[in-house]
Amino acid sequence: MELGEEIVISNRGIPIAKLVPFRTSLDRRSSLGQDRGMFTVPDDFNAPLPEDILVAFEGGAE
Repeated sequence: MELGEEIVISNRGIPIAKLVPFRTSLDRRSSLGQDRGMFTVPDDFNAPLPEDILVAFEGGAE
């Protein structure tokens, strides 16, 4: 299957699905730092999570 090529799957002449090439992240062109200044990482980003958040992530009930 070539880039840009599509295959239509039909049932009795009625289109039911379209098969298209899978795009990987390598297909998209991005540049390092393109979101610079868009958000700020807080100083406590790597701090341990509060107990209630840990319990929620581990599937516990509050």
